[in-house]
Amino acid sequence: MSHDHEHDHGHHHHHHDDDDVQEHRDHGAPLTEVELRVRALESLLVDKGLVDPAALDQLIDTYETKVGPRNGARIVARAWVDPAFKRRLLEDGTAAVAEHGFVGRQSEKLVVVENTPGVHNMVVCTLCSCYPWDVLGLPPVWYKSAPYRSRTVMDPRGVLADFGVTLPADTEIRVWDSTAETRFLVLPQRPARTEGWGEDALAADAIASRDYPVLMGTTVLVSAAVVGGSLLADLAHRWLDPRLQQS
Repeated sequence: MSHDHEHDHGHHHHHHDDDDVQEHRDHGAPLTEVELRVRALESLLVDKGLVDPAALDQLIDTYETKVGPRNGARIVARAWVDPAFKRRLLEDGTAAVAEHGFVGRQSEKLVVVENTPGVHNMVVCTLCSCYPWDVLGLPPVWYKSAPYRSRTVMDPRGVLADFGVTLPADTEIRVWDSTAETRFLVLPQRPARTEGWGEDALAADAIASRDYPVLMGTTVLVSAAVVGGSLLADLAHRWLDPRLQQS
């Protein structure tokens, strides 16, 4: 579903803490607040035996190298340099990304929409936080927030302004509502500064802008939420089932 608006009406692996600190000292960069919190949470989960460090490393590696923004960067870069692929991508996004081995984990359909000088696309999931994980990774916190989900449909220009994006008054804004069956990927306009760049350079530039400490923190928090949810479910089950209370 799309809503057209023509007038005012978006690494790291588990190490010992001392090794991490020394690594940052060697590079002259202190640990950021996010990294310190991630290390503390990771150490707590590991020390209590709730998380296997090897399993955590594998999970992080999956979202850094097998699914997520690296894949999206490759898709966009190829579309910018290969007109035939771009045409296939816009005609059938699911089939085009499958050429790279990327397939939605819930077999959802992928629709690719293109930004142009006259059209700007926005994606929202008004019901929850449906997102094309395989090509974009974990959904940002703001994408899942209630204000973004409600305001994007009613006031897309206002939301863009909150992100520091101001478009000409005659730019058409199209809002696409993501669902469990259909996910959307916006093909942005190629930056003028990248003229003459090859596909690898374009993809690398997109990857370099990704905040991996935030990705790591999100992954650890997801792990903690899963563990915490399992513990609460076990406690609730024990409380509700008298037979378990006797054991």
